[in-house]
Amino acid sequence: MNTVATPTIAVIGVFFLAMGTYALISPGALVAPFRLSAQAPESRSEVRAVYGGFGIAMAGVLGAAALDIGDIRSGAVITVGLALIGMAGGRLVSRLLDTPVGFYPIWFYFWIELAAGTALFLCA
Repeated sequence: MNTVATPTIAVIGVFFLAMGTYALISPGALVAPFRLSAQAPESRSEVRAVYGGFGIAMAGVLGAAALDIGDIRSGAVITVGLALIGMAGGRLVSRLLDTPVGFYPIWFYFWIELAAGTALFLCA
């Protein structure tokens, strides 16, 4: 096993945990850099579900992978890695279809997603 795999998986898991917790606590602040508003209960619920609940679930999966509980490491890191690469891919599609934007937040998160997804593949 790669000697940096466990810390890498754990760090990415901590980022998911932080994002998920932030989304649960302050959904409007989480989406504000994207010029989105979470003023209605329905929109706050959506942000809390997709960013909050999903983020915390991914943190749990990566935590189990880092500890190699039940021999899930490869499957877990490949799955989460694919999800991150998929998110980066969605940003590329948006770049092709939408008006170009500055580096933050779109390209900033594109590179984070691409790097984290690639890192997880290398940990599989």
